Amino acid sequence: MKKAILIVEDEIRIRFLLRDYFLKEGFVIYEAENGLAALNLYKEKKIDLIILDIMMPIMDGLTVLEKIREVSTLPIILLTAKSEEDDKLQGYAYGADDYMTKPFSPKVLVAKVKALLKRTRDDVDSSSQEYNGLTINKLSREVKLHSEPLSLSPKEYELLVYLTTNESIALTRDNILDHVWGIDYYGDIRTVDTNVKRLREKLCDKATYIVTVRGSGYRFEVR
Repeated sequence: MKKAILIVEDEIRIRFLLRDYFLKEGFVIYEAENGLAALNLYKEKKIDLIILDIMMPIMDGLTVLEKIREVSTLPIILLTAKSEEDDKLQGYAYGADDYMTKPFSPKVLVAKVKALLKRTRDDVDSSSQEYNGLTINKLSREVKLHSEPLSLSPKEYELLVYLTTNESIALTRDNILDHVWGIDYYGDIRTVDTNVKRLREKLCDKATYIVTVRGSGYRFEVR
């Protein structure tokens, strides 16, 4: 199956140049000239990788990157006319996988894309867990129940991953709070119970996999 790339670039000359290069390499190409249009395409289409310019009208690339990183680890390569180290550091801090400074060689970008997609594919093959119809893909941060996607909040997802990573181990509420919300979180410990309740509701017939450990916390156990 052909891989789909979303090219987000407001300079039409660069966008068309990249489009032509990647079409010759057999990729499916989607295009956006601003960040808002990119987000809409990301939601509508099956995208495998995004090439994202930073400086754009309506919504800049870093904002797009930040929003996508809230829900996905989709491979993203940033493009920018700036070469300052701080800009690159900011891009990586927002979750970019790679970076190219204009002007750049389209051939080098194609090579980077192919290498990143191959590495991502290898990671996906080893990052998917399946529990009798409950599937968790850590790389794409996707959870499916009987092949249907589950809509989990970021904390519900992290909670599920932490529980499954420690399968059959009793975890105290304090353990869960520290690992999922962070040691600097000062909220009520009942936050754990509230999120476990919501997660169980979404897991439907797999809710029993999250076992309550009386007087302690919770344990993930396939029954």
